[in-house]
Amino acid sequence: MGTVTLGVSISVPEPYGSFLQERRAGFGDPAAHGIPTHVTLLPPTEVEAARVPAVESYLATVAAAGRPFLMRLRGTDTFRPLSPVVYVRVVEGAEECTALQARVREASGPCARELQFPYHPHVTVAHGISEEAMDRAQRELRDFEAAWTIGGFALYEQGADGVWRLDREYPFGAGGGAAGVPRQTNLARPPAPSV
Repeated sequence: MGTVTLGVSISVPEPYGSFLQERRAGFGDPAAHGIPTHVTLLPPTEVEAARVPAVESYLATVAAAGRPFLMRLRGTDTFRPLSPVVYVRVVEGAEECTALQARVREASGPCARELQFPYHPHVTVAHGISEEAMDRAQRELRDFEAAWTIGGFALYEQGADGVWRLDREYPFGAGGGAAGVPRQTNLARPPAPSV
């Protein structure tokens, strides 16, 4: 039956998501339009296709125990020289993201995996492009700011074309028996004004 590549993330709502995605494309990042703007909870992970229902059920259980929290983004930073990434910083909600990703990747669960680097919640705005372009991304988005309430997370599957597509959404507190909500609207509440 083969394998699929899955990822779990918190999406960045509109208008911020499209704005950051367009800026990422404008900096020359070829992956920009194939990756919805997000904060990663589970990085790309290959699983057997037959195990996807178990993953979906497990994520529903994780979401059922979750509670909404405030996410605030402000300014930029980089993982260079360790990794060729420029990102928007998560200045509020980082602790909640860290706890949530630990539950998603729990050793006894179907999404268990080791990370290449220690977990650090962020929103990527440039990856693997020229140093000059990454410098520009870091400089031009240094005043970016956004805030909203996180109402859940989502499961994505990467297609053969490299594009990440929404599979299911998992609202917090929705009850652990369901396998998530297939392909609906964004879980975030309407964005709060930038502060």
